[in-house]
Amino acid sequence: MTDGDFEGRAKALLQAMLGQGASFREGQLESILSVVRDRNRTLVVQRTGWGKSLVYFIATKMLREAGQGPAILVSPLLSLMRDQVAAAERIGVRAARIDSSNTADWRETEDALRRGQVDILLVSPERLANEHFQKETLALFEGRIGLLVVDEAHCISDWGHDFRPDYRRIVRIVGNLPPRSPLMATTATANARVVSDIEEQFGPNLRTIRGPLARASLRIQAVRLPGMASRLAWLAEHLPQLPGTGIIYCLTQRTCERVSGWLAEVGIDAPVYHAGIEGREQLERRLLDNDVKALVATVALGMGFDKPDLGFVVHFQRPGSLVAYYQQIGRAGRALDDAVAVLLEGAEDDDICQFFIETAFPRADQMLEVRRVIAAGEGMRVPDLQREVNLGKGKLERILKLLEVEGAIFVEEGKYFASPTPWAPDPVRPAAVTRRRYDELARMKAFVSARGCLMEYVTRELDDPHAGPCGRCANCGGEPTRVSESEVAARLRAQAEAFISRGVVEFEPRKQWPNGGVRGRKGRIPAERQAQAGRALCVYNEGALGVEVKAAIYERQHIGDDLVARAATCVARWNPEPSPSWVVGVPSTRRTLVGDFARRLAAALGLPYREALQKARATDEQKTMENSFQQAQNVVDAFRVVPGLVLEGPVLLVDDIVRSRWTFTVCAVTLRVAGSGPVFPFALASAAGGDGD
Repeated sequence: MTDGDFEGRAKALLQAMLGQGASFREGQLESILSVVRDRNRTLVVQRTGWGKSLVYFIATKMLREAGQGPAILVSPLLSLMRDQVAAAERIGVRAARIDSSNTADWRETEDALRRGQVDILLVSPERLANEHFQKETLALFEGRIGLLVVDEAHCISDWGHDFRPDYRRIVRIVGNLPPRSPLMATTATANARVVSDIEEQFGPNLRTIRGPLARASLRIQAVRLPGMASRLAWLAEHLPQLPGTGIIYCLTQRTCERVSGWLAEVGIDAPVYHAGIEGREQLERRLLDNDVKALVATVALGMGFDKPDLGFVVHFQRPGSLVAYYQQIGRAGRALDDAVAVLLEGAEDDDICQFFIETAFPRADQMLEVRRVIAAGEGMRVPDLQREVNLGKGKLERILKLLEVEGAIFVEEGKYFASPTPWAPDPVRPAAVTRRRYDELARMKAFVSARGCLMEYVTRELDDPHAGPCGRCANCGGEPTRVSESEVAARLRAQAEAFISRGVVEFEPRKQWPNGGVRGRKGRIPAERQAQAGRALCVYNEGALGVEVKAAIYERQHIGDDLVARAATCVARWNPEPSPSWVVGVPSTRRTLVGDFARRLAAALGLPYREALQKARATDEQKTMENSFQQAQNVVDAFRVVPGLVLEGPVLLVDDIVRSRWTFTVCAVTLRVAGSGPVFPFALASAAGGDGD
């Protein structure tokens, strides 16, 4: 084929996908020809919404027409690619998926691969770790991978904002490709350092095609409102005036819940969206259909979500880097002339970002301990490991992933075994990346108070050679829309503070002992010995009340009368049934704070107080226990009743902070065995994921 033939066929396929009159955006045809005509390994760095999926689907079709084997697309976004796959089908690209959501279809897909009836196979990076996929599915390509596509390629780099260990497995596939096999890697968020790292992974002959990253439709602004109540008030006041529908990003799931609850109170429909929510596809559809004003989301609603007419993105808290910020604001204004991106800076942002940075890499001693335990066993599953090492499940699974990718362990039938080859953790790379993350955080903080063009500031961070003043952001417009905390409507701010202060947290009782049992306790906890659903007055260190509770517990080490009165009001409003007839505190060998608080709370409620529980043995601080088994083991059999002090009626069981619920669970079992009535747990604060019980 001549160059003209290649170009003509590509344009014909484009119009078949998008309709007559459609034309390529700058860089799209160049990227297609790079892999189809020139057989280059090509990295495409283009802004979000540019149309990267269009490029690799057309390239796949042209390579198949030239007699090449089927393509493999590795992407973390398979659930969000429905529309792109439908467009590919319009040009005859036969796409199939193998992922955890369609296991029943795997055999049929593999049969179609054998018959040559699949043009592109879509897989998640995690699928590359699957034994069956490695041994059976990849073998069906028999060295005939016509095109390897790596979507969101920044995930392969230590320096990318969203590094994922499973992407390292792609390098092994690349290493087995014939030298002239086409490869396409795509991303919108790769600065020079990330590009260099990707080039190192994929080989020295990688061709990079970059386009301008600025989104012409976006109007960026940054508003400094560190108080949570002021930021909630800002949302209530300004969200109805923002164009169309959008996304409100928060750093944590708990903040998402709080913001969504507040917006519901002021009459704004903005449901919660995060990894712990069921029905996320339905929520995406509601946003796509403009059936909500916004979704309040973590980064779980991120790469790959495509709503061309999304009118705004608001950050309730400051992200950890400008690269992540750019990726998130890129959701808005893809097919609009005007869209808004507003960043609100919060007082808690640094603490949250620092936590994410410090926990991104497991400590070397933790990795060595996990490998040592695996080596000492004969095939260990995750629950087995949790009994041996004091690590949370999420952290343990990250360690296992890293150890497996680095060849220190391997998996067979769900069990982990130590590899015979020597292995030691790399002490240099995690430290270097951590320093880089802190540098990125500092530049993100400086962005909020920048006086120059905000879009230029962001695109320069991405090493965009086209970076320049946008003429549209709050700074370029000459009328900065920054609002001081004192200028937020006082009425709304007071209402928001009241909302935070009455943010009573409900928590369910534990009904099951940890998997495998602990100290002889196994299986389901009998219903008659379970605690009832409990309450906490507030969220630890959140809002004025949460900050006051933290100061009272750890600074003054005394619960003041005002907090006792608030707790009594909270219990009265809760009004558990049957109503508690007496009060007991969770005992401690280290301090008397809880006992004093429980006694004064009982007096405020007009109920008798009994020191009916005491410690039977010393325990470590519960906040140092990182998984459910370790938390339960720490407190099981750690309490006993004082003879003659347990009353028969329902009881209010009081502690300062609740986290894991295991202390309340064990105390409730102890009280019920001794003859008490139903046990209702109550704490000053909930610190799920933080300090506390």
